[in-house]
Amino acid sequence: MAGKPKRMSQIKQLLRLHQEGWKIKTIARELEISKNTVKAYLQRVGQENWPVASLLALEDPVLEAKFHAGNPAYKDTRYQYLKDKLDYYARELDKTGVTKQLLWEEYHKEQPNGYGRSQFCHHLYQHIRAGKPSMVLHHEPADKLFIDYAGKTLSYIDRSSGEVIGCQVFVACLPYSDYGFALAVPSQKIADFIHALICCLEFLGGVPALLVPDNLKSAIVKTDRYEPSINQALEDLANHYGTNVLPARVARPKDKALVENQVKIIYSRVYARLRNQQFFSLHALNEAVAEKMLRHNQTRMQEKPFSREERFLADEKPLLAPLPKESFEIKFYKEYKVRQNNHIKLSEDSHYYSVPYRYIGETVKVIYSRSMVRIYHQGNQIGAHARDSREGGYTTVANHLCSHHQHYLKRSPGYYLDKAKGVSPILHELIGKLFTRDRHPEQLYGNCDGLLDIYRKIGAEKADKACKIALEYKYYSYRFVRNVLDNNMVDQQSADPQKPLPGHGNVRGKDYYEKQLNINFKP
Repeated sequence: MAGKPKRMSQIKQLLRLHQEGWKIKTIARELEISKNTVKAYLQRVGQENWPVASLLALEDPVLEAKFHAGNPAYKDTRYQYLKDKLDYYARELDKTGVTKQLLWEEYHKEQPNGYGRSQFCHHLYQHIRAGKPSMVLHHEPADKLFIDYAGKTLSYIDRSSGEVIGCQVFVACLPYSDYGFALAVPSQKIADFIHALICCLEFLGGVPALLVPDNLKSAIVKTDRYEPSINQALEDLANHYGTNVLPARVARPKDKALVENQVKIIYSRVYARLRNQQFFSLHALNEAVAEKMLRHNQTRMQEKPFSREERFLADEKPLLAPLPKESFEIKFYKEYKVRQNNHIKLSEDSHYYSVPYRYIGETVKVIYSRSMVRIYHQGNQIGAHARDSREGGYTTVANHLCSHHQHYLKRSPGYYLDKAKGVSPILHELIGKLFTRDRHPEQLYGNCDGLLDIYRKIGAEKADKACKIALEYKYYSYRFVRNVLDNNMVDQQSADPQKPLPGHGNVRGKDYYEKQLNINFKP
């Protein structure tokens, strides 16, 4: 009985034959087992005084437990001492620098006649395994998407510099079908993480009910066993796609083992098969990764009559929620105080965006994405602009400015000509002549404002007379018109019209001067 245990069906035959009066030698020959084995089983029955009929009625596992009551090593006095210390050794093994070798040496000092190193390590390993049982998880189709990054990187070569650029590899899988996705990205930063996740959902052609990321810094702001803090950008993405985020548990959880196993498979089916190839762009690298992942998903799974892709297409894809019509853009959140020029400065681009002037000095919340900048005050949107990355530039909505500033922005030669046309034809003519001067238009806007101010203050009739004088003498400026009015030249000109000179004989004409010219220059 000390050797390999016999089948209990065979032992029942032995007992039945013995009960019928067969001799030990005959039983051994009939059942093709040794005489000593037959004797050992019969002696055990006699020693324990077990009724043969009751033994024959037992199920095989129960009968086997009677004859083979377990490993005798666990009844050893050495094990009884070690058993009480196993919990302590397991706790010590979690401490930094503590090894099984060190624990065994301490144990051996206490128990010189105890177990050797191999038996000590075996019992400690069995104890640790028994204390951490694994549970079989059953996943529903289209329920979860496990997300992680591979520990090892891929790379491509920059053509211009020859530099080898390493890339992180985003990995995701649907646990029901084990359908996998991989994408090389520049980093694990939030923008690259969100980009990879969007590409993954578009690759799947739908949205699962839950996103289950590992505790990545780009996904989880603060890890916690019971209530982790999720990155707001990931929450925005989940809201946009109509799904939820449930981070994996901390401290080596086993409920995301499928995605970790997916990473191991990718190492052999993607990494290893690309090891001898060179790529000169991230796009080319991802094309090769996609090709290998397609082959991986289409490979028949072990011990199953289907591939990952077949199961995904048959059972999961029809159950995924549809993708939204609009693509998601990552949002960033900032708070700024509105400057005196009624603009806020977006620090990331060093660009300025206007808000209505009544909010000067107020603190506003700015939510911006790759394409848009939206500004809110106490929950109300007070500004929306297309994002502009020009450093030091201004994006201004005219209606956000006060009336004085709006007027300042509208100024142009055409603006003043149109305005003068509605006031007086003479003013329109004078301003038209004004802009023919060889000066920059902005240097003449003050003249135009001054002339318009004259018409507002003294009326069109008197101002027209002053402008006529300016046109007559070809002095096209605000200062000349102002001087005409200040010196009362308008009234004098109208009261004393110019009279022609009286005729007299003391007038030298053309003939006189020609005659004098010939005399002075006669050779």
